[in-house]
Amino acid sequence: MSKKISWTADVAELLRVGEGFRLADVDAEATPAYDGGKSDGEDDLARGAAQLDELQERLFASSRGGGRHTSVLLVLQAMDTAGKGGIVRHVMGSVDPQGVWLTAFKKPTEEELAHDFLWRIEKRTPETGMIGVFDRSHYEDVLIGRVRRLASADEIERRYGAIVDFEKRLTDAGTRVVKVMLHISRDEQRTRLMARLDRPDKHWKYNPGDIDERRLWPDYMDAYQVAFERTSTADAPWFVVPANRKWYARLAVQQLLIRALQDIDPRWPAATYDVDAERKRLLVS
Repeated sequence: MSKKISWTADVAELLRVGEGFRLADVDAEATPAYDGGKSDGEDDLARGAAQLDELQERLFASSRGGGRHTSVLLVLQAMDTAGKGGIVRHVMGSVDPQGVWLTAFKKPTEEELAHDFLWRIEKRTPETGMIGVFDRSHYEDVLIGRVRRLASADEIERRYGAIVDFEKRLTDAGTRVVKVMLHISRDEQRTRLMARLDRPDKHWKYNPGDIDERRLWPDYMDAYQVAFERTSTADAPWFVVPANRKWYARLAVQQLLIRALQDIDPRWPAATYDVDAERKRLLVS
């Protein structure tokens, strides 16, 4: 591997949605706080994988040893082809799968529609010691719900407040919420969709409905902007990750997770038995 390229600034602070944030100002081609190129990023992703794996194991072990009630929830939102699956494979794929709870939310079922929009979400929040991953999430209900007018304006308005309350309950209970929007440009999405059409082994990933959604791109960008303004809080901030360069998006999300786990600082649980005595018993067994 090449020499490690250090982050040049706090990536979490640079990507965090704060006061005055405008999605329209984000360059999807950019690599904020990172001076290296693709090969450097891939090398650093491999290095970070070992660090993320240890932190995840410490989180899991701490919960089994009577540690604090802590967990992490990674929320992934994006336009189609932005790379959510790549984050799951290349970032979350580096840790022990028994410590990860992945949920890919699809169109609500009739049973789910009979309940409040958060009903199915609350059932999938991570238990103590786990990293939960939402591939799409409760934010679909204020994104496509708003753009496609699947609910009234009053109901959409209510949902913003319900989301903030829901996430506050999670953070108060010890869950660190990391909300990521993978931001690609409209031109980059066209390129990625065309690549799926050009390769028979990718046809299964293509959805003709994506073309219909592309026509509503400005409406979706407006819906994301409103969602950021209404739901990016001190306890559960949004992070917008430029994602035209897949390698950077993966590296940035990995770093956000590492930072969240470092803040939790999970500790290896102390042995509940006499280690020296057990060593002696083992030697004569």
